[in-house]
Amino acid sequence: MERERLGSRLGFIMLSAGCAIGVGNVWKFPWMAGQHGGGAFVLIYMIFLFLLGLPVMVMEFSLGRASQASPVMLYQKLEKPGQKWHIHGYITVIANFLLVMFYTSVTGWILHYFVSFLSGKMTGITDEASAQLFDTMLSSPQITVGFMTVVVVLGFLILSFGLQKGVERVTKYMMIILLALMVVLAINSFTLPGAKEGLTFYLKPELSKINGSVIVGAMNQSFFTLSLGMGSMAIFGSYIGKERSLMGESVNILLLDTFVAVVAGLIIFPACFTFDVEPSSGPRLLFVAMAKVFNNMAGGRWWGSLFFLFMFFAAMSTIIAVFENILASVRELTGWSRIKACIICGVAVFILSVPCALGFNVWSGFVPFAEGTSILDLEDFIVSNCVLPLGAICYVVFCVSKYGWGFDNFIAEANTGKGLKLRAWMRPYLTYVLPVVIAVIFIIGIATYPFADDFTILSWVKSLF
Repeated sequence: MERERLGSRLGFIMLSAGCAIGVGNVWKFPWMAGQHGGGAFVLIYMIFLFLLGLPVMVMEFSLGRASQASPVMLYQKLEKPGQKWHIHGYITVIANFLLVMFYTSVTGWILHYFVSFLSGKMTGITDEASAQLFDTMLSSPQITVGFMTVVVVLGFLILSFGLQKGVERVTKYMMIILLALMVVLAINSFTLPGAKEGLTFYLKPELSKINGSVIVGAMNQSFFTLSLGMGSMAIFGSYIGKERSLMGESVNILLLDTFVAVVAGLIIFPACFTFDVEPSSGPRLLFVAMAKVFNNMAGGRWWGSLFFLFMFFAAMSTIIAVFENILASVRELTGWSRIKACIICGVAVFILSVPCALGFNVWSGFVPFAEGTSILDLEDFIVSNCVLPLGAICYVVFCVSKYGWGFDNFIAEANTGKGLKLRAWMRPYLTYVLPVVIAVIFIIGIATYPFADDFTILSWVKSLF
């Protein structure tokens, strides 16, 4: 099967950034920042992006470009005879399915809100009615499953047109419109009465708020927002040539991703402080809080429509990228044509996404962790707290260890082409510090995770002594 190629460097940057930019930036990052003290969380998040996220991204791109294969097959191309690294390749396929199992539902919520604002249903109502709309949406299986279905069909329909004509072309236009919409919405937020207070909360770190929960949340968020640890970047590395070094390309993508995440907060927090919305509202922040904001704002119907349109574009850019990852892996394993793989993978993704879509209504009785959690929380825990950090460790160790691909092979591939280079002095950090830091924070995250009301592994261990 002939290897498909991206048509341009811009297409590669936009597609890779589109994979990184999604609900992790515009939905999860703002509410994580709101719950973890605003500026303190943002500071730690930025540090982890560059110290942990950037090198792991370079490694994923290097593995993809060197192997010219999907994440499920790259280890077979690069590992030594008799090694078992390729087991992680199969796990990455499962991880991508796990991610879209809840990502499609959240994207469906965003699409529903966009349609509702555009039709005028979200404006001219009381704040109480506005707040209830989110629960009404979640309680309706027709809405949650229906809009999730639209997302799945639209994503695989775009993929069916091919890499350049479908995935690359659509993502480039979506990303350009997304960035333009963000600037317009941010400028509007700066004019709100509560802008100064909101920006102070968001951008001024209070170091006293930094604790273990903030550190773990910031690291997991840095991997989640960049889609690292499950091969999402490796697949796009396999579609490009060797004209540019991968450190420079990774920095460009990371800066775009960071811009979107930061600007999402610049849009949301001034509005929260203007309209007396609690910034620590959690996952509901984007929907309940912003619906209230636009409901009280002049021209709110149109501002709300623009906001959720930008949200939808951000989410769909990741959906398309992860779908492509799944598609490429399945095609390499089976030899199927793109159209056949789109149909079969589309049906599989739909079936696997149904539990999350029904987890707030028909199957709301299933509570995996503490009271109030749902199937989405279970799937998010597996991906964010387990698969991504452990997958990142696998990629790091494989790249730097003599028992894997090896550091010399990795740095030679990463530095091929024009642009920023990795330096020899970085080797001790990448080899010894990076995997240990990721492993320690992963362990802390598991130990402090609230598996039940007032129960964590750490509290249980403490009770034994």
